[in-house]
Amino acid sequence: MGSVFRLALSGTPGTGKTTVASLFERNGYNIISLESLAKKYNCLGEIDTLDNSRPIDLERLCRELEKSWSENPENTIIIDGHLSHQLPCDYTVVLRCQPDILQKRLESRDYTEEKIRGNVEWELIGGPWNDKKDSNGWLELDTSEIRQEVIFESIHNWITDGFKPSTTDTEIDWIGVMEE
Repeated sequence: MGSVFRLALSGTPGTGKTTVASLFERNGYNIISLESLAKKYNCLGEIDTLDNSRPIDLERLCRELEKSWSENPENTIIIDGHLSHQLPCDYTVVLRCQPDILQKRLESRDYTEEKIRGNVEWELIGGPWNDKKDSNGWLELDTSEIRQEVIFESIHNWITDGFKPSTTDTEIDWIGVMEE
């Protein structure tokens, strides 16, 4: 695997982040959830009664991490969370999913219609790409109809190949797909 690094595993809820993270954990990688980091640095808010989520103060968390992460990590860390792409990580993987498939996945969870709609819209507009702040290595993968083991292998190959840029310059564009 070579040198150690911090990798953000991001994407809209329902794209497969936690499942892929568990595959990395089974293969010896250290996984930490974004929520755990927020809790550790006292950046986790109270439960929002509207959607049962706990807001994270991302600005504060990033400031705290920039201070404590000034040195290279002792071990490789993968941060699992739908906003982890906003953290000061070395590399980022963004998992994507066709909005209609994502909606079905989210409907199987105990989410409100409003939360489902918000997440599907976030995916439709490519939310993480709008947040992209730097040019560190980014990998975007469509998880719509691909087994999570194949997604894991794609990411693992990207890591072992030295995070080389993708051979395709095409970003996933669900709005463009819908217009076709």
